[in-house]
Amino acid sequence: MSARDQLKYWGIATLIIAVTLWYLGDVLLPFLIGGAVAYFLDPVADRLQRLGFSRSLATATITLVALLIFVILMLLVVPLLIQQTGQLINTAPQLFDNLQTFLAERFPNLLDEGGVVRETLISLGNVIRDKGGELLNTAISSAASLINIALLFVIVPVVSVYLLLDWDRMVARVDDLLPRDHAPTVRKIAGEIDNTLASFIRGMGTVCLILGTYYAIALMLVGLQFGLVVGFIAGLITFIPYVGALVGGTLAIGLGLFQFWGDWLSLGMVAAIFVLGQVIEGNVLTPKLVGNSVGLHPVWLIFSLSVFGTLFGFVGMLIAVPVAAACGVVARFAVAQYKDSRLYRGGTDGLARSAADVRD
Repeated sequence: MSARDQLKYWGIATLIIAVTLWYLGDVLLPFLIGGAVAYFLDPVADRLQRLGFSRSLATATITLVALLIFVILMLLVVPLLIQQTGQLINTAPQLFDNLQTFLAERFPNLLDEGGVVRETLISLGNVIRDKGGELLNTAISSAASLINIALLFVIVPVVSVYLLLDWDRMVARVDDLLPRDHAPTVRKIAGEIDNTLASFIRGMGTVCLILGTYYAIALMLVGLQFGLVVGFIAGLITFIPYVGALVGGTLAIGLGLFQFWGDWLSLGMVAAIFVLGQVIEGNVLTPKLVGNSVGLHPVWLIFSLSVFGTLFGFVGMLIAVPVAAACGVVARFAVAQYKDSRLYRGGTDGLARSAADVRD
């Protein structure tokens, strides 16, 4: 098949996939989450098999442990997280009023009548006061209706278990369907994509979980009122370098200023928690769990999340990272092929002149 025909058919396939995601995004959501969970846990099942477990026993063991963790989270963590999130939204207008009072007492020139800072704070406070509760209610009613929650809780575990049980057989089946002439190249590219995803999703996912847990527990031990929410937010966006600590630290210190004003020891401990978290992440967690080269530039990652999130909603954000990783690997492969071609290297005379230039 000529390159032109291949490009045409691959373009048609891409268009079909995009249209399917557009129209069936909500239906595909539990299956995509289930596939992501199975992919995440496949190395654990492989390791249990190397220890002597059968694939069925390894899957059953992982399922029971995951079920136990889920029950603990639902009983202990999730209710507290929802409670603190609601309290933070309800308290936000008062916090902005306190901020205006604080600035008026210590920096009166910033809040002159008609000043930009004053108008901005008033507008922002009004938006939070008027829209905060409405935003929370809308998010709960639209993204987590009872039916959708029931579907997620039922379908996702079932899909995850079946995919985890048959993962190796599915990979072998796909490999058997590859065109024999192109199978080595496809395996090489797929292996690089898998390495990138494994480093990023499994590695950074573990880093986010560890840091989010650390931030939440440490801030709650210090006594920060909304420590669990701040830790959850900081851990959730840790996959973007420095952003998680910056956003979480700013939010924690900002809340701490209102709660611990005058108690500089507690405020200093809040700041020290995020400094220590960055030291641990940069010197221990990321080098050990992710590695030095992930292959996903933060700007490319943010761009992918923004584009796919805008086009396909939450489902698009789920597939943004795998697609970004695949595009990055394919782009590097294309660049390597280009640099190995005569278009880049030129003819024999061009190569000879380049060699002469190097010798000179």
